[in-house]
Amino acid sequence: MDNKQHWEDVYRTRTPEQLSWTQEVPRTSLDFIGLFGLPPEARILDVGGGDSRLVDHLLGEGYRDITVLDISEEALHRAQRRLGEKASRVKWIVADITEFRPDGAYQLWHDRATFHFLTEATEVTRYLAIAGSAVSPGGFAVIGTFSDRGPRQCSGLPVRQYSEEELRGELEKNFEKIKCVTEEHETPFHTVQEFLFCGFKRS
Repeated sequence: MDNKQHWEDVYRTRTPEQLSWTQEVPRTSLDFIGLFGLPPEARILDVGGGDSRLVDHLLGEGYRDITVLDISEEALHRAQRRLGEKASRVKWIVADITEFRPDGAYQLWHDRATFHFLTEATEVTRYLAIAGSAVSPGGFAVIGTFSDRGPRQCSGLPVRQYSEEELRGELEKNFEKIKCVTEEHETPFHTVQEFLFCGFKRS
């Protein structure tokens, strides 16, 4: 089964309550975005956003130029159904992030739990090159991955864990680290996963 088919099947067969990454309020992400002080017209890309509720909160805070990208069309359809008429205010892109070709620069690149699924060096290299070219100078990135004390697998796939130093090292070619925090994420089925979130500024 290829990567896209895997994620289509996940979103077709499981409810949000059966997905470990589900959050009602993505507080850590919102705190980082608030720290950056972005204007309402800032161009924002949510990488691997799926049916995450981050877009709901960004719309609620008045952001007007939001793109949600995910490899799963079904995941995006779920988010669109949830948002109803508000979905027309968002740009939706079905794509593998390692093959994404941005049509312009973004002021914010947000990724919670996509980067850690890239376990091959070639995938990581492509991702970082795309992020480096997609974020405007002075723009920001938030990357959330499993920490070095987090799970080794998710949704039946291997993941790469990161320490703060490892994540900083991967992005240092194009980004300067602002700060990192760990998050004890409680899944809908009451287990705990440790995430590492780091905020970066495009150098």
